[in-house]
Amino acid sequence: MDSITQLHDREAQTRLGGGQKKIDDQHKKGKLTARERIDYLTDDSMPFVEVGLFAGEDMYAEHGGCPSGGVIVGMGYIAGRQCVIVANDATVKAGAWFPITAKKNLRAQEIAMENRLPIVYLVDSAGVYLPLQNEVFADKDHFGRMFRNNAHLSAMGVLQVAAVMGSCVAGGAYLPAMSDETLIVEGTGSIFLAGPYLVRASIGEDVDAETLGGAVTHTDISGVIDHRYPDDKNCLDAIKRIFEKTGHADKAGFDRVQPAPPTKDPAEILTLLPADRTKPYDMREILDRLLDESAFDEYKPGYGQSLLCGYGRIDGWAVGIVANQRKVVKAKGRTGPGTPDRPYEMQMGGVIYADAADKAARFIMVCNQKRIPLVFLQDVSGFMVGSRAEQGGIIKDGAKMVSAMANSVVPKFTVVVGNSYGAGNYAMCGKAYDPRLMLAWPTAQMAVMSGASAAKTLLQIQVASQKAKGQPMTPDEEQAQLQKITDQYNAQLSPYYAAARLWVDAVIDPLDTRTILSEGIAAANNAPITKPFSVGVIQT
Repeated sequence: MDSITQLHDREAQTRLGGGQKKIDDQHKKGKLTARERIDYLTDDSMPFVEVGLFAGEDMYAEHGGCPSGGVIVGMGYIAGRQCVIVANDATVKAGAWFPITAKKNLRAQEIAMENRLPIVYLVDSAGVYLPLQNEVFADKDHFGRMFRNNAHLSAMGVLQVAAVMGSCVAGGAYLPAMSDETLIVEGTGSIFLAGPYLVRASIGEDVDAETLGGAVTHTDISGVIDHRYPDDKNCLDAIKRIFEKTGHADKAGFDRVQPAPPTKDPAEILTLLPADRTKPYDMREILDRLLDESAFDEYKPGYGQSLLCGYGRIDGWAVGIVANQRKVVKAKGRTGPGTPDRPYEMQMGGVIYADAADKAARFIMVCNQKRIPLVFLQDVSGFMVGSRAEQGGIIKDGAKMVSAMANSVVPKFTVVVGNSYGAGNYAMCGKAYDPRLMLAWPTAQMAVMSGASAAKTLLQIQVASQKAKGQPMTPDEEQAQLQKITDQYNAQLSPYYAAARLWVDAVIDPLDTRTILSEGIAAANNAPITKPFSVGVIQT
C-alpha cells in the first residue's frame, strides 16, 4: 500500500470516531454526530481544514482509545465568514476530555487568537475523563486554560458562539457562559455544575437533569442561555444567521492576485521524492509543482545553496519560501576560516551550512520588511558539524537564522516534506516557533536524529555498559539489539506519531498543500500586524 492510499484509509477509519454503533446511538437520540453538525453548519462550496485528525492515535489503548482526541477541530466558513469550529464527538467516551483533548481544544483557541478568527463551540461532552484527571485538571495548559482563553478572546474582540447540543457539565459549564452568544437544543442539551447523581450525593436533593439544567431552565429561569431550539438543525441554522449579520474587521493586507495553477503537474510530487531518504533530489522541482505558474524568484541563488530562498505565489497569495535543498552541487562558500571563496562539491543532504543560514536570516528579515508571509519546506538533517564548520562560524550564523525566524511578525507556515531532525527542525520553524499551521506529508520523519544514527549511538552506550560490567555482547547479540532499538526508534519517526501528539496539525496529501496553505494565509490575513519586527542582539 502506498503512503497516500494508507493516509486516506487511516483518515476514513479515524473519522468514524467511536464506531458505527455509537453513531447509530446518536441518531436514535435525535442528534447529529459532531461531523454531521459541522457539515451542516459550514458552507458547501468552501474548504474545511481539519486540525488534529490523528490526535490521540494509539495513545490510550488501555482506556479503549480516543480517536481524534474525542473532539473535531478545524477552520471552515459559515455564511461566507472564515472561523474556527470545535465540536465534541459524543461517540468517543461521551465526548469526555482526555489529556490530548485539552491540548487540542487549546490549539483551536490558539488558532482563533493568532488569526483573530471567530470560534464556534458545539458542546456535547461528559466532562473530564476521571481515570486521567491528574493529567488534565490543574496545570497551566490543562482544562482550566480554556476558560482563561475564553476571557482573553472576548477581551480581544474575537466572537465566540457556543451551542449546547448535549451534555455540558462541571467546569465545562463555564465555556458557554463565557462565550458571547449561547444557544441550546431542547431535550438533548443540558448544562450544570453537578449532575443529578452528584447533587443527590452532595446535598440530598432529588432532581432530574431537565429541571436541573435543561433548555427551559437556562433560557427562562437562570438566564445562562440566550436562545433555545427544538433540534440540532434549527440550532445550527441560528448560528448561520448570527454570522450573516456580524460585521467585518480590518485585514492584514497580504498581497493576493488571481490564483493560477502550477504549469508543472502537482501529481508528480511524490515521484520526485526518493524512497531512500538519504538520496539527493532537487527541491526546485517540488516548488515547480506547488507555486502558481511554477514561478520562483530566487534570492541569492549562487550563495548558501543548501537553502533555497525566494518569492512565489500560492493560490494567488504572495509568499516567501525557505526550503532545504538536497541535490549535489558545485559551489563556493565559507567552509572554514580564511577560505571565504573556496570551491567545494557537496551533497546537500538537507544539511544547513553557515552561508545558507546567513542567507536565510537576511531573507526572513526582508520578508518582514515587505509584509510577505513565510512558508518553510523542511527536509533537514541539521546544521553542518565538524571542525571546519565550527571554525567557520556555523553556531553564529545558525543563531542569526533562528533569531530572525523566531522574531518574525509575518505569519509562518511549515510543511515537513521529508526529514525534520535536530536543530534543523527549530531553525526551519518547527512547532516551538509558532507556525500558524504545521503540516506533514506522509513522507515526513521527525526526531532528534535519524533512526540509523540514533540506534547506533544508543547501541554504543549499551555495549560499553555491558563491557564495563564484564558481560560483553556477542556480535549476534549486538545485531539483535541494534534491530530492536532501530524498530522502536523508527516507530517514533512516523508522521502519525507526531500527529497523535499534535506536534503537527495534520498529515496531508501533498496535492492538498496549496489549498491548505491558502486557507492558512487567508486566516492570517484577518489579524493586522501591530508589532514591529526586531531581532534584538545578534552576532554578525
